[in-house]
Amino acid sequence: MHSIKKLYKIGNGPSSSHTIGPKEATKEFLIRYPHIDAVQVVLYGSLALTGRGHLTDDIIYKTVFPIPCKIDFDINKKMKHPNTLEFYGYQANQLVGHMIFYSVGGGAIEIEGEPPLKENHIYPLNTFKEITEYCENNQMNLVEYINQIEELDEFLDGIYHTMLQSVEKGIKTTGTLPGKLQVKRKASYIYQQRGNESENEALRRRVMAYAYATSEENASGGTIVTAPTCGASGVLPACLCYALELKKYSHQAILDGLKVAGLIGNIVKTNGSISGAEAGCQAEVGTACAMAAAFLAFLDGLGIKGIERASEIALEHHLGLTCDPVDGYVQIPCIERNAVAALRAMDAAKLASYIFNNESKISFDMVVDTMLDTGHDLQPSYRETSEGGLAKKFH
Repeated sequence: MHSIKKLYKIGNGPSSSHTIGPKEATKEFLIRYPHIDAVQVVLYGSLALTGRGHLTDDIIYKTVFPIPCKIDFDINKKMKHPNTLEFYGYQANQLVGHMIFYSVGGGAIEIEGEPPLKENHIYPLNTFKEITEYCENNQMNLVEYINQIEELDEFLDGIYHTMLQSVEKGIKTTGTLPGKLQVKRKASYIYQQRGNESENEALRRRVMAYAYATSEENASGGTIVTAPTCGASGVLPACLCYALELKKYSHQAILDGLKVAGLIGNIVKTNGSISGAEAGCQAEVGTACAMAAAFLAFLDGLGIKGIERASEIALEHHLGLTCDPVDGYVQIPCIERNAVAALRAMDAAKLASYIFNNESKISFDMVVDTMLDTGHDLQPSYRETSEGGLAKKFH
């Protein structure tokens, strides 16, 4: 598996597959062909169908500038991957460069005809089962396993603060999100509500507000952390703020929890998918929920079995969730889904605390495999194309 540093990325929303990935592809093309004086980019699949709402064309224009750039949206041609970009580079009106990129989720890219980058495949084990067996044989926990492979504390401290900043800014900001949907920001409104509620109810309300806050920052093109993607970036920060409000955990424990969450996300990314265009929203929000549940289960001291059970519960009950962004904006139903998933992560961790010592018929690895199969079974209209589901019924 890749370094956890490749999963958590600090970047601008609204979509890791549609903005961060295409930006990286554009930069790579310009590095390969530094003397071109004109660029043509053809977007296919989900990038063609929802790229305008996801600001794909905008990020490409900004990255290429001041080189003239023409972008075409081909919604008919079927390519190897649903997030495909084809680049043509010209010099003095002559074609001098051509590359095809795939934006594979979480801001990562692959290049047609070239093997995936190997330098950051630093984890020798790829499944939860393999990792569990290794830890049990060597009498270590998941954090100890991660620590022996890579040093993450300084990196994750930056991730921690960026997550908090996205929540803080989102809570304070009011107004309307960009785009023709004219969706009003709701994080501040939810956060400020007061009523006849218990402290537990108030805390859960604030968690929803935290998820809305980061998701609205993402929808506005603000700075967020992919966890594992932009579209699902509100879930883990909301649960992080929940943990901080409990005032039970040290800063080091929080960082260690982010390590465990990152490991869970990496397992899904390696064996399943975190791309909505490939496997639906179950791959994005479902994975984020599993990461957040693992984070909370670790903080509650559940151990490897409890962490697996929490992650499995969280992901299993997102199976089949479609990706149907209205008009291609990461707003409806995406923002609300982040809030629901944050609460579900809390509930999954709590349920795991009650039953993790009992026999489980379902493993986390099994759910990851099932999620990928389910995603491939979904019709393309339900995989980030805005051609089905709510996106179709909205108008």
